Amino acid sequence: MKALRALPLVALTILSARSVEVVAQPVPPARTPSSTPGSVTDKSLFGLLPTDKGGQRILLPVAGKDGGIGRYLYTPSIAGGLGAAEIGLDRARLGETQILLFRKVGNRVLAEFENLRFRALNGDAGEEQAVRRSFSGSPIWSGDIVSEDEKGISVDLSGLLMRDAFDVAGRLKATKAGSYKIAANLSYIDTAQTLAFPDNVEFETALTFTSDDPGPAIERVLPDARGLTVRVHHSFIRLPDDDFHTRAHDPRTGTSVQVIRNNYAAALEEPIVTRLVRRFRLEKVDPAAQRSRVQKPIIFYVDRAAPQAIRTALMEGAQWWAQAFDAAGFIDAFRVEELPAGVNPMDARYNVVAWIHRETRAWSTGTTIVDPRTGEIVRGVVQLGSLRAWQDKLIFEGLVGAAKEGTGGPDDPIQLARARLRQLAVHEVGHALGLSHNFAGSTFENSASVMDYPAPRVSIKDGALDLSDAYATGVGAWDRFAIDWLYRQFPAGTDEKAALDAMARAAQARGYRFVADGDTRGDGDAQPWGNMWDDGTDAVAQLSHILAVRRIALDRLGLDNLPAGAAAADLRRMIVPIYLFHRYQLTAASKLIGGVDYAYAVKGDGHEQALVVDAARQRAALRALLETLDPATLDLPDRLIPLLSSVQSGTPDRQSEIELLPGRTAAAFDWARAAEVAADGSLLALLAPERLNRMVAQRAADAGQLSLDELLGTLDDRVTATTQSGRQAEIARQVRARYALRLVSLADDKGLSSTAIAIVRAHMQSLADRLGKGGGDAADTAHNRYLATMLTASSDERAKLAEPIAPPPPIPPGAPIGSDAECWFCMPAAPTTAE
Repeated sequence: MKALRALPLVALTILSARSVEVVAQPVPPARTPSSTPGSVTDKSLFGLLPTDKGGQRILLPVAGKDGGIGRYLYTPSIAGGLGAAEIGLDRARLGETQILLFRKVGNRVLAEFENLRFRALNGDAGEEQAVRRSFSGSPIWSGDIVSEDEKGISVDLSGLLMRDAFDVAGRLKATKAGSYKIAANLSYIDTAQTLAFPDNVEFETALTFTSDDPGPAIERVLPDARGLTVRVHHSFIRLPDDDFHTRAHDPRTGTSVQVIRNNYAAALEEPIVTRLVRRFRLEKVDPAAQRSRVQKPIIFYVDRAAPQAIRTALMEGAQWWAQAFDAAGFIDAFRVEELPAGVNPMDARYNVVAWIHRETRAWSTGTTIVDPRTGEIVRGVVQLGSLRAWQDKLIFEGLVGAAKEGTGGPDDPIQLARARLRQLAVHEVGHALGLSHNFAGSTFENSASVMDYPAPRVSIKDGALDLSDAYATGVGAWDRFAIDWLYRQFPAGTDEKAALDAMARAAQARGYRFVADGDTRGDGDAQPWGNMWDDGTDAVAQLSHILAVRRIALDRLGLDNLPAGAAAADLRRMIVPIYLFHRYQLTAASKLIGGVDYAYAVKGDGHEQALVVDAARQRAALRALLETLDPATLDLPDRLIPLLSSVQSGTPDRQSEIELLPGRTAAAFDWARAAEVAADGSLLALLAPERLNRMVAQRAADAGQLSLDELLGTLDDRVTATTQSGRQAEIARQVRARYALRLVSLADDKGLSSTAIAIVRAHMQSLADRLGKGGGDAADTAHNRYLATMLTASSDERAKLAEPIAPPPPIPPGAPIGSDAECWFCMPAAPTTAE
């Protein structure tokens, strides 16, 4: 934080573990602050909020004419969490950054979050007052003034620090973890973690919550779920000065929007809504030079919680961003170092890469503390879930075998897991630098963006799997462009708006594509280039390749894939990512069907028109996707199935429980249910209502396009084929049932157009007619009769017939999130997360 505005100093006195006295007074004489963090010492620590041993007394100026006695950036964070992934109260999680105003009101001091969403920028006093009176701020606390004299104002601050700043009780209730309330007698301010520095002050509270009816998520992670403690950290940061140069967001650039401002003082020829990007304040020593050192580099510190070998991989990966800054003309502008010993990772002076432990896998994140007025990043915080590394190792063991471990070769699962950790670190730090996901990155040659989710690139050489090119190293071409656009410092006199537009146009001319989250994660999304965990420029060809990789891995999967001494039951967990190895690439191929290639265009850049995916391409995708429904594809080797029925004895652990394919056969491995899981994933992607509606519209505009009738007719043919026997015949019946159930759910889907519903219902009737003709063995005849009766029944009767098998089979966590498909006959469970 450079050149921060000199605001009044504040001193704190810790009266007790539950009491904080605030004293507002004129600025005391300057003292040299300690440059290293630590607990309160015998001597006063003067800074933004000077701290005395034995007390928390903040020294604020005498109230101004509007009663204001101090404004600060305020961010709560979690210093000690619960470790329950589905709840999300994890260590290093940041809360929302607000500007907190202290105001003297009569004999009280009021703390209020200012409302900066609605402004009168550059407006006169009347315009500013009208906006303030039109949109309320958010008062969050008030305290009685203890004393007041010419030196200042004293008030007890403990109520502000002890409030439920994260709405822990609300989050626990919302995630069905129980009804909890704060236990004041078990909560306290941790005075050892009160830290005071020139530009920030840090407090930490231990908030204990109790419940008479705790939920299972808490019971699994706590020794006694009736009481839990969340350590909430409070950072008060000096407001940055007015010298930060804001930058307007450009939708083509892959940068994150932090500030959306409604400016009610805008002239009619100006937009009333403006969007600003978030970025660090990075300034060259010589602004006119094409290349220059910087006044203050961006430094990220890797948490010492990570084991040394993992820490090294994280530092290596995150350091790749130095390449992008150097290419943008900033010399030695970005560094990665170990967090100094003794530093509190919550200290707002440090950008931190935190290593986070949870009971099960969960998302990693890259978040920021940002000045809500300007988009200036004051601090970056990255959360990396530790269990991801062990899951990656499991995947690589499933592909090449545990015997490769420790060899140091390109197919060593340990080395591959570390390569994946480098990708994880550089990706999440990218978010903390101000970049959004680019889920089109994997479709560039050489995977041109670390801001995509990277699938391991597996080649086939001489019939064996080759992982020598599993992960790229360094940032990609898109990443260099995005950092250059976001941080480029132009010489004086440059038309910055025109220069930034030229950079974006040049990226478009080079063929760079950008697809963000909002156009990627939905089952029915239209953008064919936006996909997670896919690879390659041709989704259809890559799906065929991935299926070939999957088949080789399944054919060779067995006890040799497990480490020495491992329980044979671990094979049931290992098979999940291998059996479903194609799950993301099939999603990528499905988006070609009814696909529309559109851009985040700006008027005049030549990319305003959206293009429907060519009909031949759509039909090629459909042919490739049909293979994922083939019983031969969904079957397992004869020798493998008996090995998968070995189980673990003793107390079950949650990590293993949720990582297994579901079954209906007790301990025995349910290969038919596994096939049902995979088939339903394909059908979910193919038959998303939005996709079907687009197909109807595209066919109406172009008679040569793939029609919904053709799609369903092709699926009808696939699921009614009766050439299988034995195990594959049963798999075919499971696929047929899942398809019939998808049609049943679509028949009453309020999201479908009337034309789409009519076509779906017509195919329900024609499919029932085909099934009713009989053929096959007794099991086929009975199964087909059941499905035909269900398909032709009335809506109410149909629901009753479908109810026993209607809920889609639960898909184990993968991306790392499992299936979020709606169960249309039951209440959905609380969402779970895993990474």
